[in-house]
Amino acid sequence: MIDGVTGDGRMAAGLAGAASALLLVAALGFQAAGYAPCELCILQRWPHVAAALIGAAVWFLGWRRWLALLGLAAAAVATGLALYHTGVELGWWAGPAHCSGGVGDLARMSPADLMAKLQGAPVIRCDQPVWVFLGLSMAAWNGLISAGLTVLWGVAAARPGR
Repeated sequence: MIDGVTGDGRMAAGLAGAASALLLVAALGFQAAGYAPCELCILQRWPHVAAALIGAAVWFLGWRRWLALLGLAAAAVATGLALYHTGVELGWWAGPAHCSGGVGDLARMSPADLMAKLQGAPVIRCDQPVWVFLGLSMAAWNGLISAGLTVLWGVAAARPGR
């Protein structure tokens, strides 16, 4: 079955890039539904942005092994970040010392304004999952899906384009 779906590298890269784009849409959907992302959640999105853009480049420019390898690297980074975040949630290792909202324009703020901004910023903890499905957090699901996309990008890099 994998051969039928990924018969050529361009198709595999296009599917992998589209899947990363769908993960980003899902993340934004959760955010719109009120699930505020933590610092690690935001960090996990960037490799998917890269993979989606690389997938689009392969789709429109044609298959190039180096692009597929870049997509593979982006998916692997996404997998690593998601696994790191999952480990933080499970208490396997420490996460970032501060998982908090941004404060913006620090240089232009008075100390009183900065203090008010800090006190009003919601703290989204990286070590406490806010959503769990079938016993897995969003970070864990992202890790599983990203690992699958890493394999798909690997297939794309190993196959010639048509």
